[in-house]
Amino acid sequence: MLFTLFIPGSATVWIPWLILAQQAPGVVSVPYRLAGGLLIAASGVLYFSCLWNFTSIGRGTPAVWDPPVVFVSRGPYRFVRNPMYLAIAGVLAGEALCFGSSTLGWMAAVFAAGSHLFVVLYEEPALKRKFGASYERYCSEVSRWLPRWPHR
Repeated sequence: MLFTLFIPGSATVWIPWLILAQQAPGVVSVPYRLAGGLLIAASGVLYFSCLWNFTSIGRGTPAVWDPPVVFVSRGPYRFVRNPMYLAIAGVLAGEALCFGSSTLGWMAAVFAAGSHLFVVLYEEPALKRKFGASYERYCSEVSRWLPRWPHR
């Protein structure tokens, strides 16, 4: 929980709050606020579902220094390989919509691009080394970013 409070919590709560505190409040229509609020809520549920799977099934945390010891491919991980990153980007995009902030929209885009680079350059090679053929089979069956219904 400390990881969630400090790392994703900083990216989705503390930093956006500091950004919004510096901007003049804009007028945002109700449909945008509603869409943003729904995206924030859905992304929050997705994030905590991933966190639950990491701790209960994987016996670890999302933190790089304390990763799961058991490979997690259940729950949201059946539909997409990186739901936790999608959840954080979704919260940021929802905040951008809800508050009419282009700065938060850019922050969501930069986070998504940085996540992609991190996944491709570090995380996937590390998981292939750690879990071998089972992870490679998982990669062939589950999309990296676009959720799809599992084959099995």
